[in-house]
Amino acid sequence: MDQYKKSKLKSVVCWVIALIFAVFYLIISFMPFVFMVLNSFKEKFEMLVKGIFSLPDSFNVANYQAVFAGNFWKFFGNSVIVLAVSLTTLLFISACASYPLARFKFKLANPLYALIVACMSIPIHITLIPVFKMSQSTGLYDSIWALIGPYVAFAVPISVFILTSFMQGIPREIEESAEIDGCNKYKMFFKMILPLAKPGLSTLAIYNGVNMWNEFSFAYTLTQSTQNRTLPLAVWEFQGQYSMNTPMIMAVLTLTVLPMIIMFIFFQDKLVKGMTAGAVKG
Repeated sequence: MDQYKKSKLKSVVCWVIALIFAVFYLIISFMPFVFMVLNSFKEKFEMLVKGIFSLPDSFNVANYQAVFAGNFWKFFGNSVIVLAVSLTTLLFISACASYPLARFKFKLANPLYALIVACMSIPIHITLIPVFKMSQSTGLYDSIWALIGPYVAFAVPISVFILTSFMQGIPREIEESAEIDGCNKYKMFFKMILPLAKPGLSTLAIYNGVNMWNEFSFAYTLTQSTQNRTLPLAVWEFQGQYSMNTPMIMAVLTLTVLPMIIMFIFFQDKLVKGMTAGAVKG
């Protein structure tokens, strides 16, 4: 009986400690967003007078109206187009590359996989000038289409690395049964492997989607005109335009991060499944 009480007490203590750390982590993670939202409703000099952590006197929507009256929707539309095309292309290329590496045996499998993994170590900034020159020579400079190539290219290595490990965890008995029924490799890939790999693809979509949505370096280097720029550059442009109006900047930041937060809320279950499913073998 004493042993049972001690075990139960240890369990309660562990849960309390875990709960304290969870609440602490939640506060640290969520407070910046709360800070942005509250200050986005303040007047121009209200933050300086009453402090940055005070509640707004009234929920002033003038900051959001001014943001919407500018080029925000154009920036937003460009980001959505670039994200949709880049993610679709990335997921298809990654799936096509990961399938043979995970399921087929050939001499160049390990060297190719090692080469792809090694590409993860290439710093993005050393490629800015070559990519800039390439976009100029191909006539894509100062267009949203110039961003798709670099976004996909730099996301392929980590995507293939994750998706190959995920596909290796899919039981081979499924493919063997399909082959007995006369299913060829193409049908097997599109009708069996891809549906089974949806959790992994969802994980890649969320992970790479956040990176593409927030990417600044290529967007700044490869676009020049306002009509072709994405949301991270909207923050930069509004900061230059309203440098003394901090609540206005907070409104832009809130609108910029809100889509990613909403996407994470709706797809967090798929993200968790994708992260855990690839770790289970057999």
